[in-house]
Amino acid sequence: MFYHVRVRVEYREEPCKVALNRVKGMPFDWSLNPYMGCAHRCTFCYVRAFERRADRPADERYGRSIRVKVNVAERLRAELARRSWRGDPVAVGAATDPYQPAEGRYRLTRACLEALRDASNPFHVITRGPLIVRDADVLAEAASRADVSVTFSVPTVDDDVWRKTEPGTAHPRQRLRALRVLVDAGVRASVGMAPLLPGLSDRPESLERVVAAAREAGACGIWANLLYLREGTREHFLACLARDWPELLPDYERLYARGAYLPQSVAKPARDEVRRLGRLHGIADRRAVRLRPPTPDEQLSLLPGA
Repeated sequence: MFYHVRVRVEYREEPCKVALNRVKGMPFDWSLNPYMGCAHRCTFCYVRAFERRADRPADERYGRSIRVKVNVAERLRAELARRSWRGDPVAVGAATDPYQPAEGRYRLTRACLEALRDASNPFHVITRGPLIVRDADVLAEAASRADVSVTFSVPTVDDDVWRKTEPGTAHPRQRLRALRVLVDAGVRASVGMAPLLPGLSDRPESLERVVAAAREAGACGIWANLLYLREGTREHFLACLARDWPELLPDYERLYARGAYLPQSVAKPARDEVRRLGRLHGIADRRAVRLRPPTPDEQLSLLPGA
């Protein structure tokens, strides 16, 4: 897999005490991250804010030291087997990309997906890594037992914006080709245009290019969100903006003067436009084979004597 910027990365193999993490303030309650730190080093990554609060590097050093949770799959199997576990959906990759380059060597994400599959536990994968196609078989098997979905983060298909803001990632069109593989395998896969960057990737023509590319790739859905700048992420992103697009720096300082979120007057029109474009281009679940878990009635019919 080609990644357009290579830097020296240290990998620290360390066991973890827990695999599943309770999450607050997100659209999911549990997250699973086989790694800590991300070699993709996106300039806008919201995890930098968490790193800053934990007194860890959030600047250019972030993503150059990756913790590899070598026992994460074993811990996950133990946690899923607890009588107290209720089978809640799990978000895989909320704080680190589960398909960053380290996964090619360590295969921890695959081992975790196998554990979730074996437990028939629902999950959702969030990634910028085309390596996920390697695990299309596990994803398909899991999707036939529980609700499974994948979101590919593709905020732009503009080469210049991609190179400067996502320095360690594969090209956006590689992600869309990976999406096509999963959809063809029957796995529900969508595109998340996040984060959109004011003045860079939120222009109507930029939005339509991504939506059209997503439709061509067979995306089952599409959504968008705007840049979120908390302390830690803010300093690094604005420093990169001053280096690459200095003319936009005053606009960002004005837009984010009151906090981490954009004013609704800016954010809502962009999200609405992506929804409109999604309808215009006919983005919908068009899988030829729609893998899904059996209904309760179907499960009962499989019982002996039923």
